[in-house]
Amino acid sequence: MSVKTIAVNKSASFEYFIEDRYEAGIVLEGSEVKSIREGRASLSESFCEIRGGEIFLKNMHIALYDKSGAFSTRDSRRERKLLLNRMEISKIVGKVNERGYTLVPLKLYFKDALIKAEVALCKGKHTYDKKKALAERDQKRALDRAIKEMSNQ
Repeated sequence: MSVKTIAVNKSASFEYFIEDRYEAGIVLEGSEVKSIREGRASLSESFCEIRGGEIFLKNMHIALYDKSGAFSTRDSRRERKLLLNRMEISKIVGKVNERGYTLVPLKLYFKDALIKAEVALCKGKHTYDKKKALAERDQKRALDRAIKEMSNQ
């Protein structure tokens, strides 16, 4: 089973505490699949919405496939349905409604020939949590830099 990453939501790990991860299929059109195979997809401003017992991925950008001609008249940021197990959906809906969790797409990847999305139940970070994460990252960089300088001498 080969996994090849297509797009990653880099801001998700900075903005949220990631609790549970789920693998979901996506309902796509043929031209969107071809565009994704060329690597022309972005999750940067995307989010998930729960409506009527179904989960939709909104605002994910998939560039229009240039060779499809008049057949690809759809919006590049249209909402796309995520395919999850009924039990997973009910668990997600319960947590989102009850405890202030949110559902965030983390990455888009190929699993064999299928395109999958990794979504996660997350809790939002406060500004002091973000500052703490930045400070820890800076300390780690300084430590790595010092170790590298010591090894070069």
